[in-house]
Amino acid sequence: MNVEVTPLPGIGVRKDFALRNGRRIGVVTHRDGKIELIVSKSDDPDACLAELPLTSDEASALANLLGAPQLVAQLNEEQRDLPGIHTRQIPVRTDSPFDGRTLGDTALRTRTGVSVVAVMRAGQAHPSPTPDFTLTAGDLLVTVGTSEGLDNAVKILSNG
Repeated sequence: MNVEVTPLPGIGVRKDFALRNGRRIGVVTHRDGKIELIVSKSDDPDACLAELPLTSDEASALANLLGAPQLVAQLNEEQRDLPGIHTRQIPVRTDSPFDGRTLGDTALRTRTGVSVVAVMRAGQAHPSPTPDFTLTAGDLLVTVGTSEGLDNAVKILSNG
């Protein structure tokens, strides 16, 4: 996929790419930190059909939603022939007792047998996080384990 980066003098930077139908979708990052999701008109890729302002938290959440499923799909495919092994995305919610604490504090591996293979944050994958990795609300933990272990991991991250 070819992402085009266009400086917008006095405004910021536009990063976008073409969809199969010729329409363009992208992000404008303003010099003052504002972020807009943009969609072009189908008949004019330089004209916007829609602009959606996003806070940095909203942009981060959207990036996680778009990035994490690809990673999980790849893990699911790789583990397809391993019966009883499942992959799940587990969010760290704002009310989680582990928001701002380390992965080691959760003791997920010890308590559930579940492995955290990556943490998705702001569209970036952090593979093989160490026990001292600090969790933040909005993170998506990409986990591998048994169904029961994954269910218990969800409870631990929600309730402690």
